[in-house]
Amino acid sequence: MTRIMLLLATVLLFFSGPVLAQEKNKDLVTALSSDMVSIQSNFTGTEIVIFGQASHIDRQPNAPGGFELAIIVEGPPQDITTRRKGRFLGVWVNREAEKFQKVPSFYAVASTTDIGEIAHRNILDEYGIGLNHINLAVSGVSNVPLSDRDDFRKAFIRLRQDMGLYSEQETSIQFLTNTMFRTNIPLPANIPVGDYKVKSFLFNQGNLVSQTEQTLAVAKIGFEQITFELAQHYSLVYGLLAVALAIFTGWLAGVIFRKD
Repeated sequence: MTRIMLLLATVLLFFSGPVLAQEKNKDLVTALSSDMVSIQSNFTGTEIVIFGQASHIDRQPNAPGGFELAIIVEGPPQDITTRRKGRFLGVWVNREAEKFQKVPSFYAVASTTDIGEIAHRNILDEYGIGLNHINLAVSGVSNVPLSDRDDFRKAFIRLRQDMGLYSEQETSIQFLTNTMFRTNIPLPANIPVGDYKVKSFLFNQGNLVSQTEQTLAVAKIGFEQITFELAQHYSLVYGLLAVALAIFTGWLAGVIFRKD
């Protein structure tokens, strides 16, 4: 009888483990002010508002605690080359070049506290949270010495920041109540088109307890969309139209300003 009771207790303990883990799981719900950004000729940049609620947490508004949030807006991947100039016969020319493969064309991260305090470095590296933790894979063919590759990485991130395409906004997520939060992510005028990912992470004492992912579409509309599609998919037609338009414009200007 005693053995049977011990066996039942072991079985109950085994099956109750996942149930307790589910009860401790924190629910994270996020939403965007708009899931579509339209780019026209007069587009000068905009911003999106990301808001949501993290239930079953104990955190005072705008006060640091055990629970912290990080939100990432990530653009479609691109292959980007970074070059370093050097003097050759008294002239500045491009020398070494490093090609970064499938890196985010746009990257913005917001957090409730300093990113280094959210979680261990390994976790930040795994999920790419923070500019220092993005996975910047390089091509197999490179003329850059291994000792200089870290300099190229830093230069790449600095240049993307100068262009407004990479940003890190620590302590920019505000808790409006104990569980509701919001943050603003600026989108510059030169933002690439494509499908973006909006990732939200909820941490507790350095452990990831919940995450969500949404999509954001950035697209050109109207005449800009037509020219973009021609340039991307019908380059020959686009080139012929551009030449024809230039010839016609030159002829028209000659007719208008001709002196009889």
